[in-house]
Amino acid sequence: HNVFFQASNPGQFENDSDVLWQRGHVPETIVCHGRVGINTDAPDEALVVCGNAKVMGRVMHPSDSRAKQNIREVDTNEQLRRITQMRLVEYDYKPEFASVMGIKNT
Repeated sequence: HNVFFQASNPGQFENDSDVLWQRGHVPETIVCHGRVGINTDAPDEALVVCGNAKVMGRVMHPSDSRAKQNIREVDTNEQLRRITQMRLVEYDYKPEFASVMGIKNT
């Protein structure tokens, strides 16, 4: 497995102390200490992809049932009571965020 990175300005990462790439402890892994942006130079999360992403395998998420055990039914009356206490909101995206993310309907 190979990972290739290409900078538009050769050497632009040499003095970048905010991002550190290194080999992982597990074979065939690479670790980035910092944020990674794909099609963006201002990632505000650990990984930001501006564009389509293609996944040729499974994506595990904490809400995935494969990551859980002891799944059981709950008291629906108690859960409905909790739902009625939730704060529900509506919102509009900030124009600068919507334009960067390509969101048309804010």
